[in-house]
Amino acid sequence: MTNTLSDTTTPQRRLTSVLRHDVPASLVVFLVAMPLSLGIAVASGAPLVAGLIAAVVGGVVAGLCGGSAVQVSGPAAGLSLVVADLVHTYGWRATCMITLLAGVVQLVLGVFRVARAALAVSPAVVHGMLAGVGAVIALSQLHVVLGGSPQRSAIENLVELPAQIAGNHSHAVGVGLLTIVVLIIWTRLPAGLRMFPAPLAALLVAAITAWMFGWDVSRVDLSGSLDGWVSPLWPQGDWHGIVGAVLLVALLAGVESLLCSVGVDRLHDGPRTDLDRDLTGQGLANIVSGSLGGLPVAGVIVRSTTNVRAGGRSRWSATLHGVWVLLFSVGFAWTVQLIPMEALAALLVFIGIQMINLGHIPHLRGHGEVPVYVVTFGGVALLGLAEGVLLGLGLAALLALRRLTWVTVRLRPDAGGRWHVLIAGSLTFLGVPRVTAGLRAVPPGTAVDLDLNIDFMDNAAFEAIHAWRLEHERSGGIVHIDELHDEWYSLAASGARMFPAKTPLRAPERWWLPWADRRRKGLPNAGATAVTTARSPAGGPGGPDLLAGAHEFHRRTAHLIRPILTRMARKQEPSHLFITCADSRIVPSLITASGPGDLFTLRNIGNLVPRMGSAPPEDSVMATIEYAIHVLGVRTITVCGHSGCGAMAALLSGGVEVEELPGLRRWLRHGDHSLARFIGTDSDGTDAGPLDRLCRLNVIQQLANLHTYPQVVEQVAAGRLELVGLYFDIPSARVHVLDRENFEPLATDRSRQIC
Repeated sequence: MTNTLSDTTTPQRRLTSVLRHDVPASLVVFLVAMPLSLGIAVASGAPLVAGLIAAVVGGVVAGLCGGSAVQVSGPAAGLSLVVADLVHTYGWRATCMITLLAGVVQLVLGVFRVARAALAVSPAVVHGMLAGVGAVIALSQLHVVLGGSPQRSAIENLVELPAQIAGNHSHAVGVGLLTIVVLIIWTRLPAGLRMFPAPLAALLVAAITAWMFGWDVSRVDLSGSLDGWVSPLWPQGDWHGIVGAVLLVALLAGVESLLCSVGVDRLHDGPRTDLDRDLTGQGLANIVSGSLGGLPVAGVIVRSTTNVRAGGRSRWSATLHGVWVLLFSVGFAWTVQLIPMEALAALLVFIGIQMINLGHIPHLRGHGEVPVYVVTFGGVALLGLAEGVLLGLGLAALLALRRLTWVTVRLRPDAGGRWHVLIAGSLTFLGVPRVTAGLRAVPPGTAVDLDLNIDFMDNAAFEAIHAWRLEHERSGGIVHIDELHDEWYSLAASGARMFPAKTPLRAPERWWLPWADRRRKGLPNAGATAVTTARSPAGGPGGPDLLAGAHEFHRRTAHLIRPILTRMARKQEPSHLFITCADSRIVPSLITASGPGDLFTLRNIGNLVPRMGSAPPEDSVMATIEYAIHVLGVRTITVCGHSGCGAMAALLSGGVEVEELPGLRRWLRHGDHSLARFIGTDSDGTDAGPLDRLCRLNVIQQLANLHTYPQVVEQVAAGRLELVGLYFDIPSARVHVLDRENFEPLATDRSRQIC
């Protein structure tokens, strides 16, 4: 990524950076901007010099006054259809006045700091608009390449295309095809040659070839040069249409510029774009461009990306590129007149096809916005730019409304005949049919647990649910309503005043985050409260994090879990004995998604199960196994190891790491059988290192050690007990299950069940 200059850079370093990075980058952008500006002027039906004026003004004015350090502004292909229509309707001089007035609108919007509102436009609409414009440009200019004339609409261009292909084989066709061929193969040339911009190379090849062979082609005409300036003229016609044209140019140019700024910000790690200042700068540039007879100005992604990749680091690269365009237009304009018009048309065909960027489709498909893209594209291509954009915006608004009012209804009966119903979303009158259809599926007279996870409920939705509840209870059923998010139903039932605003979403609890991460993210339980700090200063008993966590448990969780624990207060009935390591990174309830009363847990260093009769004796493990089997009646004993186990690392070191820890050294003797299995076993076929291979084999050995306990063997033989081996890979947060002698990753589609 390019590192743009910061405001704290010294003047000497800034000058050095400009000479070293910005000047070369500005030359590259200049070489790209020249042919593109001429081509866009052709597509817009404007004088060719208007494209050069817009390039100069966009570079100098928008470059100096804009809010982005590296964005390059100039004539934009996305506005060419609008300009062409304005030229046809009002004439060129009036179009310049519309551009000037659009700049005034942008300037006012920037002063009132509303630039970020433009980011509310769906990117699917923008991409669809640009793709539609690209298709229209490519189709119309393809007729010029083939030696004909473009028609008024994309459909007419398509209809006339076969005749153009069959009936025109002049020198103009050869120039156009040669230009396209050079543009295509240029990207496949060595990197050294590709430093020369492809558009300029294609135009040079076409111009030189046409000159050498004496081909009969039309040439670029710059007779309306900079010294032939005429003032803008007030447009004549219905003022409603004029106002609409001004707003259309202002909004389209502004949105394209702001989205370009956001996109370019991703390419460098320097200062972010000031969007309000950028909109103000674009407004000033359009005022100047319209006054001088130039095309509308907008930030252009192609030139901006070229600037960043060429090493541009400050606004001087964009500014200087405008200076180079001005110097070239004044001193070397005669060279432009050597370019065949058919070559410029071929360049526009290539640009138009590139604007149809299908790379956006996968991202849009993931968010369900492909219909917006397709409708906008089709509307722009078939009806017009304004019509297509309005169609796209309308469909995007409808889809957003549909998502905002989408209601989820899930029904699940349990074995006892009780039904569990979940209704989630924003409950409005639009969701009533779906809610009532789901509730009608509940059999009459049954007990129902209705969970409402909603952030809004209007009167229609309340009446629908309340009427169903009364009817269900009259049929002998029982309805217990639990509102998980907020008490919209309870408040409505009590007659309290309902406010129209939606309930703000609660931040995710993220109870599983370590204390340090919770502090860093500013989440609840991020540190000791005043109460806990006073009772337990740093370093005091329990520590501030532990007591703060207990305080947060009382505040957020205790009241939710109290009914469950009250039911379990007299007796526990776990179904699993879970033997795992004391490692702080292993959280059994987290990796098994279990709750209170599910797991009877035994933790020790290395998740070891000493063999029956081993020395030194270990009654704690034996007592746990006996109690789990004979008193609790567990159905499964699980041994769970993990990657990077410190106990296994100590075994591999031959006890060197624990020489000064006599208790731990004695305990690790129970892992000798695991070490022996490791030494006597070849690689398990994975790319795991020695430590992780021992960690896996250790789980297998502990399952074998469990078979030395007579009560375990007896229960397994009777089919009342199952032994399971798990392995938790910490870096990938992935649980693996033992399958014979190897561990397999646990399937995420639940095709494999642990118990």
